[in-house]
Amino acid sequence: MPWYLYLALKQLFPTGKRLSFFTAISILGVALGVATLVVTNSVMGGFGYQIRRMIIDTQGEVQIRANGLIDNSEPLIAAVGKVPGVVGVTPYAQGVGMLEYERKPSFPLIQGIDVNRVNKVIPLNRFMLAGALDELDDDTVILSSGLAESLRVQIGGKVTISSPLLIERLKNDEVFLPRELVIVGVFEIGHDQLDSNTALVTLRRMQDLYGLGDAVHGFNVKIAEGLDADVVATRINAALPEEPEMRALSWLDSNGEFMFVIQMEKNLVSILLLFIILVASFSIMSSLLTTVVRKTREIGLLGALGGSPRDIAACFCVQGFLIGLIGTMSGLVLGFGFLHVRNDVLHFFTWLTGSKETLERFYQFSNVPAHLESSDLVVIIVGTIVISTVAGIFPAWRASRLKPMEALRNE
Repeated sequence: MPWYLYLALKQLFPTGKRLSFFTAISILGVALGVATLVVTNSVMGGFGYQIRRMIIDTQGEVQIRANGLIDNSEPLIAAVGKVPGVVGVTPYAQGVGMLEYERKPSFPLIQGIDVNRVNKVIPLNRFMLAGALDELDDDTVILSSGLAESLRVQIGGKVTISSPLLIERLKNDEVFLPRELVIVGVFEIGHDQLDSNTALVTLRRMQDLYGLGDAVHGFNVKIAEGLDADVVATRINAALPEEPEMRALSWLDSNGEFMFVIQMEKNLVSILLLFIILVASFSIMSSLLTTVVRKTREIGLLGALGGSPRDIAACFCVQGFLIGLIGTMSGLVLGFGFLHVRNDVLHFFTWLTGSKETLERFYQFSNVPAHLESSDLVVIIVGTIVISTVAGIFPAWRASRLKPMEALRNE
């Protein structure tokens, strides 16, 4: 073992002590900074990842939309299904309607789905809390969990449903009676907004409610695992007919501004929290400078015994590196430990403040999601160790500049 490495270890871990006070403070500062960065990046990344999964699970990776209604959907489904990378295609129609149960009205988003195709694109069976998707037909409806709870309805109950077409028909002195549907299922996706205000009917029933005939509003597309949604969307656009004017959009294009805001918030918070690491680096620098001042004569003696300025400087750089390394490892333990109990902490906080419903309404999640990209973890680890090592450069430079004779005469 090189003597400068041995000396660095002895200064960090003096004989008879597990850890010196100044070293402990420096390591603690680094550990808290790393833990904060890990928790923040995980939670912010978790929200982005959860929203991305929710979008894909409810819309597919690609959506085909038009400026108006899309007729003759079957030939279009066949053409899109032949595009390389496309796994499934399902049409949809949606709009706001009025749903009433025992004179209690609600105005949910009504989605018309093709029962025979939807599971190839959207895993609705996975979200069913009660009932089954196979039981959905033109005379039945499936409600989201929040909507069912607000109406106080159960499976087997009957609700009446109508659309704005009712008003249009009345203007023309025509009669358009609300449809009575039986509830055959309840689903929950995990997103408060969707779970509180959504009803699923068959595509034929939705076309009847809105007077669409055989037309649809668009198509959801599922692509093969590992493929880039933008690349597949470009292929689909090349296969689409020129009339009517349609366009395939990847999930990121459809929600680009929203995802950009989330990523910008994550990056901004990470930059702000990076100052914690910088403050810790100044603590490391101050601790090592104090060591240089206190051990000036010892440093002079090392130089008199033949120690080169480079080796003396390496001794203090190694100390900065070791403090960064130990602090980073400790911070990772603290950060991932906190993430493990994050939901328990949240539930205790919401119970203490009575703010659970408020959090769910504004953040749309009942639990705190966490997802840390491997690239973010590498940046945190490498960045912290580099900053800590750099913090030891100035004390190392000061130590290497000491002349042996002057240092030995120091009182």
